[in-house]
Amino acid sequence: MQVANTKEHIKEIIFDLRKKNTSIGFVPTMGALHKGHLSLISKALQENDVAIVSIFVNPTQFDNKKDLENYPRKLNKDVALLKTLSKTKILVYAPTVDDIYVKSVKSTRFYFDGLEHEMEGEFRDGHFDGVGTIVKRLFEIVTPDRAYFGEKDFQQLQIIRKLVEKHKLPVKVIGCKIHREINGLAMSSRNERLLPEYKNAAPFIFRTLQEAKKKFGTKSATKVTEWVAKQFKKNKFFELEYFIIADIETLKPVKRKTQSKKYRAFIAAYAGEIRLIDNIALN
Repeated sequence: MQVANTKEHIKEIIFDLRKKNTSIGFVPTMGALHKGHLSLISKALQENDVAIVSIFVNPTQFDNKKDLENYPRKLNKDVALLKTLSKTKILVYAPTVDDIYVKSVKSTRFYFDGLEHEMEGEFRDGHFDGVGTIVKRLFEIVTPDRAYFGEKDFQQLQIIRKLVEKHKLPVKVIGCKIHREINGLAMSSRNERLLPEYKNAAPFIFRTLQEAKKKFGTKSATKVTEWVAKQFKKNKFFELEYFIIADIETLKPVKRKTQSKKYRAFIAAYAGEIRLIDNIALN
């Protein structure tokens, strides 16, 4: 399996692939790979001749320095895991911070038609500028035909679609279903940092989302939101940061349901020091 650590190296590999009319699927990650990542990479392999996986912990999308420092970095383990899928059809791009940012580690300012101000944008200052900066840079380096992102970060997925639209980037963005652990917890690299008592209690989050979906069929968004808040107040393991029911196109909180629109429920909660997010389609 080829592992490129510089953009010059990965571009050389891509140049040779393009001479053979090879289609490229791309899965950008921050490493600490798990089955959720593997499901994205498997889909990329099904729909393309090769898959390129980037492994890069992007500093500009962290608003919490401690979270950046503690984020797991396990390149050798990640590469070994990727080999279980394919030793010849997966290429790894694992750059350094200097290779990506060159002069200064700072993000570009983006405008995503207001999508960046909702939910995560409200609680994580500058986060989506960091996301836009790294994804645009990676798209320019890797030049993929298709790029794959999980719906666990649904807001991020919508923002990347907007990024591609606004900057006319020649890549098809494909959203993939949330991959869950057996207990329902949405898979995340942060899950391995959960203390056992939080891991055991974690199914509560998805169960709450499922019940919220049922209630949304007959109750208003306000009533459902109030119910979720009460459930979290009764649970000693989790601190609710937000629960929002939003229009999937604008990501703005719903005020009154209409038949013509699609909605999702979004949640962010703390399990001790670990921040977890999840969401569910409501209709």
